[in-house]
Amino acid sequence: MSQTQAQPLKFEKPDEGEETARADLYGLLATLLYAPPSQALLDTIGSAQTQGEGVLERAWAELVGACRTADEETVRAEYEQLFLGTGKPEVILYGSYYLAGFLMEKPLVELRDDLARLGLQRVESMPESEDHLAALCEVMRYLIASDDLAHANLDTQKSFFAAHMQPWVQDCCTALAVHPSALFYKPVAALAQAFLDVEMQAFDMA
Repeated sequence: MSQTQAQPLKFEKPDEGEETARADLYGLLATLLYAPPSQALLDTIGSAQTQGEGVLERAWAELVGACRTADEETVRAEYEQLFLGTGKPEVILYGSYYLAGFLMEKPLVELRDDLARLGLQRVESMPESEDHLAALCEVMRYLIASDDLAHANLDTQKSFFAAHMQPWVQDCCTALAVHPSALFYKPVAALAQAFLDVEMQAFDMA
């Protein structure tokens, strides 16, 4: 799993690439959560068009608005305060913490086993463990966009999401959304919450 180079989401009609839009949004969330965004990425998102009145569309519009006034250094400082810092991060993005109460616990072992079955592994240059939310979003992007039909199918996506994301991602997004220091990352959390809720509902109906 390498750091994604996905472009910001562009909403499309289902017949024009709904799966591409899903993969792009997972990729964008992975990018924003893995590291502070560059000014170029902030400007690109800020120049995107917004449309629609649904929950997901409104969340996207809020992020676009935040990017239009965002400064790279200010966002970097916020990212470091929220997710890095010294000692325990103010907001934890690792699944094991929410599922087991501690980092590097059994849920991470089970995740690594499932990734191995998919033929995936963490690249040496990636400092975060595989249960980091950014890494999981990147896996979902891969499972949607892969040309390998053994991976790019709804059953595989649903199984991976249900086992390794659904039990905890909304709690993580809520923790980020309500944190008093989350200014830029509040709309990021809102977009993640809206999108992942749509994913949960779609998988439940599949």
